[in-house]
Amino acid sequence: MEEMEEELKCPVCGSFYREPIILPCSHNLCQACARNILVQTPESESPQSRRASGAGVSDYDYLDLDKMSLYSEADSGYGSYGGFASAPTTPCQKSPNGVRVFPPAMPPPPTHLSPALAPVPRNSCITCPQCHRSLILDDRGLRGFPKNRVLEGVIDRYQQSKAAALKCQLCEKVPKEATVMCEQCDVFYCDPCRLRCHPPRGPLAKHRLVPPAQGRVSRRLSPRKVSTCTDHELENHSMYCVQCKMPVCYQCLEEGKHSSHEVKALGAMWKLHKSQLSQALNGLSDRAKEAKEFLVQLRNMVQQIQENSVEFEACLVAQCDALIDALNRRKAQLLARVNKEHEHKLKVVRDQISHCTVKLRQTTGLMEYCLEVIKENDPSGFLQISDALIRRVHLTEDQWGKGTLTPRMTTDFDLSLDNSPLLQSIHQLDFVQMKVAWFAFDPGSAHSDIVFSNDNLTVTCSSYDDRVVLGKTGFSKGVHYWELTIDRYDNHPDPAFGVARMDVMKDVMLGKDDKAWAITEGGITKGATIGVLLDLNRKTLTFFINDEQQGPIAFENVEGLFFPAVSLNRNVQVTLHTGLQVPDFYSSRASIA
Repeated sequence: MEEMEEELKCPVCGSFYREPIILPCSHNLCQACARNILVQTPESESPQSRRASGAGVSDYDYLDLDKMSLYSEADSGYGSYGGFASAPTTPCQKSPNGVRVFPPAMPPPPTHLSPALAPVPRNSCITCPQCHRSLILDDRGLRGFPKNRVLEGVIDRYQQSKAAALKCQLCEKVPKEATVMCEQCDVFYCDPCRLRCHPPRGPLAKHRLVPPAQGRVSRRLSPRKVSTCTDHELENHSMYCVQCKMPVCYQCLEEGKHSSHEVKALGAMWKLHKSQLSQALNGLSDRAKEAKEFLVQLRNMVQQIQENSVEFEACLVAQCDALIDALNRRKAQLLARVNKEHEHKLKVVRDQISHCTVKLRQTTGLMEYCLEVIKENDPSGFLQISDALIRRVHLTEDQWGKGTLTPRMTTDFDLSLDNSPLLQSIHQLDFVQMKVAWFAFDPGSAHSDIVFSNDNLTVTCSSYDDRVVLGKTGFSKGVHYWELTIDRYDNHPDPAFGVARMDVMKDVMLGKDDKAWAITEGGITKGATIGVLLDLNRKTLTFFINDEQQGPIAFENVEGLFFPAVSLNRNVQVTLHTGLQVPDFYSSRASIA
């Protein structure tokens, strides 16, 4: 249950939701938090003025976020609301859990009404702090958003399960911890009081005794609240609009905007969506089980790498000692290289363990939350969030797709030592084969706007224009493979990935001149992994996205000295992964050729 806690917290205040409302984007906010992040827009942008001008407008108009420049990951936590030419600048701040939100343009007037009933300034706009979609409120203000009663119920049950132990209600002095609750008497008993006041005989023998936690939940579950329409507050939800995917009342069907829409019985749709959510959870549960097994595999790999490292070091020391004093100077250098590979393998596997653990925790939390939602007996409340939950479950299942549960590192050390050279050749002693190369981005040759972190393995940019950064290591022969993961991807930037010569232009997109070869399109999103395979033996350059080859060979007749290269702007951040094996299928194909 603890892994579900993040699902129950408001993205603005970071606390458990209080009187949550559902935004049109399916995300939730506390009523008070929603009011706190309202922004007043100019009169010319209000729905009334746009209707008067003849422009089509819905009750909630989404704004063009690209033009508004409402949000930027690369700033220091402050921005400006620049969507309207005449609007005053309003600072953007971070909530306790790190989400950027927009405070009101001016302090709200004092009022004794609840956040939902208090008057909202005219032409108010609210931006969802999770998906950053903006909308202009109509005359109903926050009352136009439905309340998420299912989420309230889940939070109540969760908080009750975390609360302190219940006490007996019949102890005369210091109350003892309750052990049972009688559902008919509605009283909590400790064992002595139960035997004294509620003996299991006579009429009391038919009473049902339950654990205290279960009894506390049953108190809160009944009676069920009746759901009312947000447009007609005196009417209860009675049908489900298939087109709008929301519960509606009879008045909506007779005179509202749903009059010409297809509707179905509320109870039937409630059962259907519960069934769909349950089926979706079955698939996600299988993925979570595979992830747990995968984590066990990764942890075993850590142990195997440790054992292989010890074994390899012992062998290396024995070989070096056999060459007496002449080999001692070289031995230290070789050990350093072995330790470097050892640490790299551990780092790659541990990073993958950490990433998979976080993803599994999020998946488990979503599963527990969905299971709690399924327990809810409120059809309309359930249907208000079921579509979004079903989509989230399918999306989360897709994130456990191909390649996610595959180790990114082998346990073998691809090194071997040839001790046959004569003593006069000791100074040339080196590992016969080193299949992989480690390198980072090069600050010395990069554009001055490039921002480095993570030991020069992660880069972003301080400019909105494209800037180029190269890797430290250049290649002129052999087969080399490296990957880059997209850590941030905002407002559809155009990053480019590939190789370039040392004298490539650093202030234009990679590939715009004749000194670089790159990929710029094709399924690049946040979380994607771009693989670059440079085969200088065959003079080819091939690209992969999420382990899928992007078409045939991208470039041929590639000759010369090339450096790994990336071009990006401030809306994107990437991390470099090196020391990787060439994909198995490519190695097999190359050996056949």
